[in-house]
Amino acid sequence: MRTLPLLALLASPLLSDSARAASFPCDKAETPDETAICRTLALNDRDVEMATRFEILKEVLPMGGRTKMQEDQEAWLKERRACGPDTACLRDLYDVRLKTLRGLLSEFAKQGQ
Repeated sequence: MRTLPLLALLASPLLSDSARAASFPCDKAETPDETAICRTLALNDRDVEMATRFEILKEVLPMGGRTKMQEDQEAWLKERRACGPDTACLRDLYDVRLKTLRGLLSEFAKQGQ
């Protein structure tokens, strides 16, 4: 059954050091958006979830799906940078991206049943 390994992959990064956002080390945050994410627990939590889901999907999606998801992620990162230190903007962007990644992962999980 594929569900157990998938759940293990989802849980393991969530146990990591809180001084690190999932997609970058906070001690090396250089841009206003990165600094805001590291200083705001709710944004850091969203970043951890987003990066975790993204990494899982990179491993399980077929090549065409991975390429599209990577392109979408790069566009999303540009939008995130444009938010700068605006935590409301960042929160909204993360919420939209997480909804997309959750949906992709849910669809993939349904196919494996």
